[in-house]
Amino acid sequence: MEQQSEPTLEPVTSLYTIVVGNEKGGAGKSTIAFHVAIALIRAGARVGVVDLDIRQRTLSRFMENRARWCERNKQVLPMPAQVTIERSAHRELDLAEAEEACLWNDAITALAVHCDHIVIDAPGSDTNYSRIAHAAADTLITPINDSFVDFDLLAKVDPATLEVQSPSFYSEMVWAARKKKAVQEKTPIDWVVMRNRMSSINARNKQRVGEGLAQLSDRIGFRLAPGFAERVIYRELFPAGLTLLDVTEKGSQVNFSMSHVAARQELRDLLIVLKLPFLAGKTLPF
Repeated sequence: MEQQSEPTLEPVTSLYTIVVGNEKGGAGKSTIAFHVAIALIRAGARVGVVDLDIRQRTLSRFMENRARWCERNKQVLPMPAQVTIERSAHRELDLAEAEEACLWNDAITALAVHCDHIVIDAPGSDTNYSRIAHAAADTLITPINDSFVDFDLLAKVDPATLEVQSPSFYSEMVWAARKKKAVQEKTPIDWVVMRNRMSSINARNKQRVGEGLAQLSDRIGFRLAPGFAERVIYRELFPAGLTLLDVTEKGSQVNFSMSHVAARQELRDLLIVLKLPFLAGKTLPF
C-alpha cells in the first residue's frame, strides 16, 4: 500500500494566533484563554476563539454562560467570535488526520474573515488537533502550576537534587511544532511559560520550581511570564461567563475589592510580557 503523505496545511497569514496549551488538565488554560481574548477585544482587537478541548469544552461553556448573562441582564459585553471544530469520525488514522486538517483550515479561514487575532484553547492531551494548533501558533502560552508534577511536562529532573536532566514529552512536542512552522511558514513560535495558581506562601518548593524554570528557559528556549495567583474569584466568575475585566459592569454581583485590582494587574503584566505586536505602543484600557 502506498504511504499517504502528511496533509499540507495552508497558512492563514491574516491572523495572529495565540495558543494556550500544555498536556495536563487543571492548569487553568481555559480561564487564561478567555481572559486574554476579552482583554484583546477591550484593547480594540477583533478576536475569535477555538475550543479544541472537544470533550470538556470549558471555553465554550464560558461563552455560553456569558451569552446567557448578557441576555438576562440586558447588557452587551465584548464577545469573541467562535468556530466549533469536531473530531473526525474516521476510524483509520490517516483519513481522520486528513479530515481534521481540512476542518481546521475551514475554521481558521472562516474566522479570518472577521478577526485579526485568534485564541486557541488546546486540549490537555496529545491529539492531532493539539499538534496542528501548536504548529500554527505565533505565541504559545503554557500555564503550569507551581508543582514538580506540572514541571515534569517540561523536563525530567534528578529525584535527589531536582536538577534539570532533559526535556520532557511536552517540550519535545513544542520543539516539533517549532520545526514544522519554520518549514511551512518561515516564522518562529514565541513560547511563554507562565506559573499559574501561585500560592502567596514563599515555600521552598515554590522557590525550587522557579529556579528550575529559569534554568530550563535558557536550555529549551521559552520566556517566563508572571502568573496568576490562586484566587476564588476565577471560579466564581465562570457560571456568569465573566472575566476580571467585567466585574464592574452593571448587573455584576461581585463586590470589587483590592484583591480584584491586584488580579487585574496580573493580567496586565501577562499581556505586557507577551509582547503582542498589536499592543505595541498601546495603553491598556483596564
